[in-house]
Amino acid sequence: MTQQRHPQRFIGAAILLAAAFWMTSCNSLENETQSASLLTVESITGLDTAGGEGNFIQSDVLYVDTATGATAVRADSATVIFRASTLDPAPILGTSQYNDIQVTRYVVTYIRADGRNVQGIDVPYSFEGGLSVVVRIGVSAAASFIIVRDVAKQEPPLFNLRAGFPGDLLNVTARVDFYGRDLANKTVKATGMIPITFANYGN
Repeated sequence: MTQQRHPQRFIGAAILLAAAFWMTSCNSLENETQSASLLTVESITGLDTAGGEGNFIQSDVLYVDTATGATAVRADSATVIFRASTLDPAPILGTSQYNDIQVTRYVVTYIRADGRNVQGIDVPYSFEGGLSVVVRIGVSAAASFIIVRDVAKQEPPLFNLRAGFPGDLLNVTARVDFYGRDLANKTVKATGMIPITFANYGN
């Protein structure tokens, strides 16, 4: 008796097996960016009122020169440490300069823990800034950027803290979304956060 073969069944099984392998080998990040590189924010640091660096920021809404009494409004800066790596931890063909990442811009959004997040009333307005830093694969890179604009301290709610009672403050978390492209022109994105305490510190 001749055994009948069913090539269609074998072909169908092969297709299903290939589809299952493809689904498990992809992830949402790859689908979003189409880049073989991954940008990570290792840390964001800022300054306290004494000039010390840490993983939080104390932002003075009105600087007063103790010698002259002159007042000034100053922006606050922060430092970010980036790291670039490949999505595949051991790419068959290795890495090249096309895996390196150019970070070109960032967006800062302020968030309150109590959910009151109306911009210009509860929190400062979100804003976008430019960057120009290349992050090589496997190497960390640092960049400084403005995280609180001076104009934000001349608008509510930060302006309101100038004449507030001693101890009046506003606690927010700054969410910073960084955008760029690998050198194969595929988009990448990374996000970092840092807490900020706004007050008229009376220096």
